[in-house]
Amino acid sequence: MSYAITIHQTGGPEVLTWEQHAPGMPGIGEVRIIHEAVGLNFIDIYHRTGLYPLAELPAIIGLEGAGVVDVIGEGVTEFKKGDRVAYAGVPPGAYAEVRCIPAHRLVPLPDTISTQDAAGMMLQGMTARYLLKGCYPVGPGSTILVHAAAGGVGSILCQWANHLGATIIGTVGNEEKATRAQKHGCHHTILYQQEDFALAVKEITKGQGVDVVYDSVGQATFKKSLDCLRPLGTMVSFGQSSGPVEPIDIGFLGAKGSLFLTRPSLMHYTANRDDLLAHARDLFEVVGSGVVTMQILQKYALKDAATAHRDLEARKTTGSSILLP
Repeated sequence: MSYAITIHQTGGPEVLTWEQHAPGMPGIGEVRIIHEAVGLNFIDIYHRTGLYPLAELPAIIGLEGAGVVDVIGEGVTEFKKGDRVAYAGVPPGAYAEVRCIPAHRLVPLPDTISTQDAAGMMLQGMTARYLLKGCYPVGPGSTILVHAAAGGVGSILCQWANHLGATIIGTVGNEEKATRAQKHGCHHTILYQQEDFALAVKEITKGQGVDVVYDSVGQATFKKSLDCLRPLGTMVSFGQSSGPVEPIDIGFLGAKGSLFLTRPSLMHYTANRDDLLAHARDLFEVVGSGVVTMQILQKYALKDAATAHRDLEARKTTGSSILLP
């Protein structure tokens, strides 16, 4: 019998319970995989608290993992037993030693990518890919603002955007995180707890503003982020670690300079299998070539998921974190 982290009700980290779990046999179009590593992401907290409601309870949360194919379901031709695979996205169920998952959500892992690295980068890395190439075409001459620049997505985003030729401004919580962001290609760092980041951005850009803001913080940064944009700039709100953004009058976007606003989701950008494979291929390419360096800075036992959640919520983590079955 295998084990999994199950929630029977939404709430704090204490609702995460380590229980026996029978994954069963894969159905039509599914495979069963044995996890070697599971990704830790803020969306897991949103599911745990009920901010993003799950279809039903009890449930196993988690949207990212990597491991080895164990059993092939009927109709699956793309994978075979023993293949190394990874995934990021729905359906939930990653916080388990063994799980069944639709085969069309899996991507094959190249030999150059370990399962631990894959579990720490699939969701964050493919998110960085759609942010840079889908929400706004970042390239030479682009100036961007990245909130939480030393975090999981932020670290990948800064490295990748620097490779694309962009000028990067990042907000961070302390000097240690500022140093980390700078090592990953962030040209200007702002300690948001000590200075007004909107004023700092205006000073850095000589009053021009940035082309695009990437904001995973939400409530605490949203409105001031709009002040950082140039006219016709793009606001990308892709997370809400500080809480949900309050409703706004869309006329506010016009008053600020005919701004564009999007609230994207990886699930939509990778819903089509060809798009999923393209995102994964581009990610594996930049990691394999050394453009993006993956660093798993926190590792927790899967059974200690509650501790991992507490650390993530308290902003004690930097870079990527994984759970080990």
